[in-house]
Amino acid sequence: MAVYSMTGFASASAGPRPASETAGAADNLASRAAGAAAASIHVELRSVNNRFLDISFRLPDEFRSLEPTLRELIAGAFKRGKIELRLNTRSDSETQWPQPQTDQLNRLVRLESTVRGWLPNAAGLSVHEVLQWCKGSATSEKLDEPALDAARRCIAGLREARAREGERLVKVLMERVDRLRELALQAEPLVPAVVKRQQQRFLERWTEALEATGAANTISREALQERALNEAAAYSIRIDVAEELARLRSHLDEIARLLKAGGEVGKRLDFLIQELLREANTLGSKASALELTNISVEMKVAIEQLREQVQNIE
Repeated sequence: MAVYSMTGFASASAGPRPASETAGAADNLASRAAGAAAASIHVELRSVNNRFLDISFRLPDEFRSLEPTLRELIAGAFKRGKIELRLNTRSDSETQWPQPQTDQLNRLVRLESTVRGWLPNAAGLSVHEVLQWCKGSATSEKLDEPALDAARRCIAGLREARAREGERLVKVLMERVDRLRELALQAEPLVPAVVKRQQQRFLERWTEALEATGAANTISREALQERALNEAAAYSIRIDVAEELARLRSHLDEIARLLKAGGEVGKRLDFLIQELLREANTLGSKASALELTNISVEMKVAIEQLREQVQNIE
């Protein structure tokens, strides 16, 4: 399964559907002539990262009734991201006029007859008014389905774009994961030597403190040695970072597994990044040698780079 980015763009266009799929050849020709001057549909989808799914629309007033259907289509395809859908109508030319259809003219005749029956002095329709009415009625009834068709194709295009971007993100994330593994491998052989060196330094300071206070003259040598070893052992446990390195490697393995499995992994990756940062911070706070401190700093840089990229994953 693919890993999807929340960043992407897609567009699709569609024209009006013929008035009748079963009409005769002459009627189809007339319908195409009427649709040639009608508006076509252009749909755009823009997507950026967001914690949840946030959908917004920019639609002409005549397409507001499609918003619930469009929202359902988008929600069925995406789980996270701030997604904006823009729908525009484009006319081939404002100066082109549709070919009036027989049913349109018959309806106008009936309407005009009704109006003049009630208002005998009403002026008759001009050619310009007839063409304007035909133009408006030709576009108002035939664009909902083309708009939905364009939206479906646009959603499919955005999903493909987010999949391509997700594939690139996976490569970047795996590079950072490999870098963190290298740093963990560098730190691992340093830990025993660092612990032993710090333990010896602790014993030396312990002895100096006892001599300075005169306690060495009042307590037996065996008791002092036993107490010193116990304190040194407790100190070595406090500065040992082997457990932190083991947990860090475990988190890295889980991140790699999620990236390979794919799907909606963004929130789980974000949680694992927090755990990685916690282990790196603990490593830095417990590090008693410059080498481990430097490794901890480099780990934090790599983890922050991971965090920035994970914010874009669905």
